Parts: sequence; structure tokens; C-alpha cells
Amino acid sequence: MPVAGSSLGDDLRSLGFDVRTAADAAGVTEELAAVPAHERVALVDPRFVGHVHALRLALTDPRFPAAATRGALTVQPEARTALTRALAAAAYPGETAPAGAAGGPERAAVPGADARDGDAGPVGGDAGPSGGAVASGAGHRPGATVRAPGAVHASGEYAGSPSRTRPSGAATALDPSGATALDSSGTAAALDPSGTAAADGSAPAPGAHPSGATAAPGAAAPGAAAPGAAAPGATGAHSWADDIAARLDAEGVPVHRPELGVLVAAVPADARERATAADAVAAVDDERVRLRAAVKSRDGFFTTFCISPYSRYIARWCARRGLTPNQVTTASLLTALIAAACAATGTRPGFVSAGVLLIASFVLDCTDGQLARYSLQYSTLGAWLDATFDRAKEYAYYAGLALGAARAGGGDDVWALALGAMVLQTCRHVVDFAFNEANHDATGNTSPTAALSGRLDSVGWTVWARRMIVLPIGERWAMIAVLTAFTTPRITFYALLVGCALAACYTTAGRVLRSLTRRAERTDRAVRALAELTDSGPLAEAVAKAAARGAGSYLAPLSAVLGAAAVLAGTAAGGFGSWLPVGCAVLYAVLAGVAVAAPLKGPLDWLVPPLFRAAEYGTILILAARSEVNGALPAAFGLVAAVAYHHYDTVYRIRGGTGAPPRRLVRAIGGHEGRTVVVTAAAALLHDQNQGFTIALTALAAALALAVLIESIRFWVSSGAPAVHDETGEPA
Repeated sequence: MPVAGSSLGDDLRSLGFDVRTAADAAGVTEELAAVPAHERVALVDPRFVGHVHALRLALTDPRFPAAATRGALTVQPEARTALTRALAAAAYPGETAPAGAAGGPERAAVPGADARDGDAGPVGGDAGPSGGAVASGAGHRPGATVRAPGAVHASGEYAGSPSRTRPSGAATALDPSGATALDSSGTAAALDPSGTAAADGSAPAPGAHPSGATAAPGAAAPGAAAPGAAAPGATGAHSWADDIAARLDAEGVPVHRPELGVLVAAVPADARERATAADAVAAVDDERVRLRAAVKSRDGFFTTFCISPYSRYIARWCARRGLTPNQVTTASLLTALIAAACAATGTRPGFVSAGVLLIASFVLDCTDGQLARYSLQYSTLGAWLDATFDRAKEYAYYAGLALGAARAGGGDDVWALALGAMVLQTCRHVVDFAFNEANHDATGNTSPTAALSGRLDSVGWTVWARRMIVLPIGERWAMIAVLTAFTTPRITFYALLVGCALAACYTTAGRVLRSLTRRAERTDRAVRALAELTDSGPLAEAVAKAAARGAGSYLAPLSAVLGAAAVLAGTAAGGFGSWLPVGCAVLYAVLAGVAVAAPLKGPLDWLVPPLFRAAEYGTILILAARSEVNGALPAAFGLVAAVAYHHYDTVYRIRGGTGAPPRRLVRAIGGHEGRTVVVTAAAALLHDQNQGFTIALTALAAALALAVLIESIRFWVSSGAPAVHDETGEPA
């Protein structure tokens, strides 16, 4: 029975749970059998004492197949198989569980689940009833419950649905003495025998409690009080929910244990420890912690000091009114599109309004991620929207500036500058993506350059200087907004191109130095990711098969450099209507095939994808700019935008661990080398036809956009899409 005066029931209900109790392990198993296989379940010890936000972190995050903290455990549908076996083993120790005792249809754990998200070693100790709660995903329907000793079953949407949202449903709590209704959801931390606050379970810390709880950063030594911990010397009670989490670990299901920091989560052993834990809860304002955690730990200067101090409160306002991150993301997109429309008017009031609205769009762009972290509303659809809308907003704004320049007095044509800015920005991002994918899990990853970078990060002012010099999205949009309001589109694009070029040189040079000085072994996963990022089509594949070779240290980037230089120089020298660019494009396709004929394991092989992007985009830009055909540059802008979307989509699929788009799609749209040959051939064949080249570019852009959007939407709303969210803080 829950301890008198406990707020656990109300806390759980505030997080969307209905709560029930169960008398013993067998009762829990029976209740679990009644819960549909597509619902999340959670187990919570009724003696739990801690912050509501600790429960939220442990029980409502949809990104992990299983998550736990001291006295609380939750699993997604894909981990139900392991959970039912663990419950059956606890309910019938030393015996064979009766048929059906495990409860409902079994489902395998998610293939390839990333243990880095929160692995912990097996939990030790003997199982013993300590109370708990169980919740189903049937909404707030009374009676839709599961009972389990020492556990809470939290509801949630099926893993195969387009998105997973905050759990809701019925929960049941159990303690050794009997059953009483109890409500709980959220996250929790644990206390180890010495009284230190349990926090991050992503990897057991030295001295971690054998139950799997991990001491928070700065936790006190054994016997000493820590922020949010119980009294010095408190040992805490044994919790049956911790044993179940240990069994899941032993089953190979990665159990995520959220980092709680100063937040409290404990299962006190007696009244004295309970009072101490309650005092620790009262001493920490979990709402302040929640607001602080809603902001990325690493972000740009402008975002950190000019946006986040108030956008986090906008995120809280949105959460309290039931708004979702996807709705805020959509509002940000609409605001940016209105800003682009204002810029397209070509008037000074329009330009001023565009600058103000662009900043407003960026505030909302920050708010959607903070809302997702504040309310733990991560979803597959949200991952897709967040990954693509930033680029859509920025590139739509470029188009609006180009239209506004043409309509302003003097009719300035800046489409080539707009397209150049899009090409440069996209290539910058591909450099970032390719380098990170190639090196983030490399073994023996040492470099004097990286060591110097680490030392510079220890000097306060250099951190912000280095973050600003790369011109991340906050600084970039602020610069664009101010220049739009007070200058002309041409000046805006000049400043943008210069700033992005300097940032690209700085980051690329630093990464090249790191790659040349480090001695690292590239993993098979990294090699596969680089191969997928190349976006090679049938022509390059055919050459690669014919030119199969062993891996060379620098042959791949050298071939890519020569190919890119050949097609860009040939296109610039030959001019519009010449067949020289076509021959150079064919040579480029051959060299592109040579570059990918062996696994990309060399120190500079991560340069191959951005070199391919520069060659393809640059060829389109040069041909459209040299054609002097009416509408060719806007059509080329649309074509590059469609292709860039495909490349961004590839990046975010790889980041989510699901691999690149299907090969059939890549082959159908020709690959980078095939598209380059087609565009150069169209310029040679249609140079003497009025608007022929423009029509060809427009048709190609429409066909590509339709193909990649259909496949992208199909994937991101499917069950295989990852519920990911950008927490890296890397400049966008």
C-alpha cells in the first residue's frame, strides 16, 4: 500500500496515467496479459519518492525500447517479450511458468538498438516484493490496467505508429501488504546504499549501485549526502522493479537510464530515509531543472544569449496549452514563408517586415526543440519536419530575396547569388555530416589537432569565438535579417557568401588537419555511411565494378577532386551549348566510379561526398548562369533544391540508424553523376531553342521532387523511422 501522504498517485496522473494495484507477482503477470501488445507498460514501486520530472524522464520518453530508474521501469512494445519473461521468472521462481503467464503476444526487441543510449550492467540482488504500479495504453479508461509487484505499466502509442507520444492510460501499484490505487509516470532516479543520487544510467559509473543506478555527476562519496539524495548513510530499500530492469539488461535489451543530476528518485527503506528524501525533493525546484534541460547544452552564441533565455518560457507556455512540437515547427515554417513573401515585394517596408519575421521564425524554430525536450514529445514525424524545414525556410527566403531584388527599383538579378548561397551552404553541411559519420565511432581516435581544440575549449572566450566563426544558423539568420532590413538583397547575398566561404574554409581545414594527424581505424558502419552519402548511380556503379581495387590512402579523394575539377572547369570553359561539358561530365562519372571502387577507409575519404555535391550543384549553377535563357536560373534553383532535399533526407536517415534511401530510388533518379550528364546534355541539345533548357530543368526538378518526396514521406511516417531529435548542438 502506498505510504500515507504520498503524492505518487497524483504525480502519475499528472503525467497521463491511470493507476491500479496488484497483490503479488502473479497478479501483475495476469494484468500484463490483458494489456494489448501494442501498448507501453511501466512498473513503479509504490514507495517511490522523487521529483515528478524524474518520473517523466524515466517513464515517458518514447525514444528507447526500455528505460528505468530507481524503483521505476517502462518498456515499449518491442521489449514486451523480454519483460514478460522477466515477470514470469519473478512470479514463478525456480518453476516453469504456466502457459500464458508471460502475458500476451510477444515481440522481439528493436534490432540494432543502440546500447550507447543507456546500457547498464545486470542488476544484482535477490528479488523481493517492494510494491509497484502498472499502466496500459488505453487512454484514461478505468479498468484498462495491468498489475505487477513493484512495477508500473505506462501506456504509449504502438512503436509501429507514425509517432510515439507521451504515455497515457491505466496504472496499477502494488506493495507487499496489499493493493491500493496509485498513479505514476515520468522519470525517476535512484539512491544507492550510500545515499548518492542515481542519475545517468547510460554507463555504470565507478561505485555505481549494483541495482544499476548510477551516481549523478558530483554525487557525494559513500556515506555523504548528495544533491537530491537521501540522508548520509541511507541505504534505500530493495525494489522489485530494479530486479526486473536487471533481467532486461541480461536479456540484451538496452535499458536507458536518464541522467537526473540534482533531481531525486529514491525508494526509502524506512520513515527516516523517507523524510530525508522528501526534504531533498523540496530543496530542488524540478521545474527550473526542467526548463534548463529544455535548452541544448551546446549551441551558438546568438541562440544561447539572445533567444534561449526567453524561448524556453514560450516552450513551457505551449506545453501547458497542449501544443505539440510539430505544430510549433509548422508555425515556424509558415512564418518564414510569410517572411519570404514580404521580401519578394521588393519594397523597404517589405524587407523590414521580412527581417523581423525571419527572427520570429527562428525563435519558433528554437522553441519546437525546447518544447520537445520539455515535454518529451519526440516523434518520427517531428524528426522529419525538424530535419527538413530549416533548409526549406532558408532556401525559400533566398528565393524571396531574389524575387524582391528583381521587383525593386532597377530590377537587380541576383538569382545566381541566391543559387550560389544555397550550393555553398549545402556543401558545408555535407562536409559536417560526412566528417562526423566517418569519425564519430572510430577507434584509436587521437590527433594533436583535436587535443589543441580541446585545450582551446577550456578557455572561455575561445569557445564562443569558435562557435561564431562557423556562422551557425542563429548568427547566419540574424545577419540575413539585419541586412535584409537595412540594405539590399545583393549586399545580403554578398555578405552571406563571404561569411559562409570563410566558415567553410575554417571548418574544412581543421578537419583535414585532424584527419591527417590522427591514427584511427574506421569502422564498417562509417564506411557504409560514407558509401551511402556518395549517392552514386548506375554509371558510377558500373565503373566501380570494372575498376575494383584495394583501398588506397588517398586515391578516392584524389579521383573525386580530379572529376569535380574536370566537370566544373569544362563547363565554365565550354560555355552554354558546347559539347565539351558533356564530355567532361562523362569523365566525371568515370572518375566518380573509380573513387568508390574500394571501401572508403582512407583518412580523407570523407571528402568524397562533399566533392560530389560541389561538382553536381556547381555544374548546374554554371550552365544556368551562362545560358542567359529567361527563367533558367530560377529553374536551376528549384532543381538543386530538390536534389539537396534528397541528400539531406539521406543524412538524417543515416543519423537515425536506418540507412540511406532504397537503392532503387537512387538508381531511378540517376545518382549524382547521372544527373550531371543529363543536365549537360540538355544544355548542349537545347541551347538553340527558346526556353527549351528552362523547360528541361523545370521538368527534371519536378520529377525528382515528386520521386524523393513520395519515398521520404513514406519512410518518415512508417514504423521503421527513428524517433530522433537533434541533441548534438552542432551548428546547422
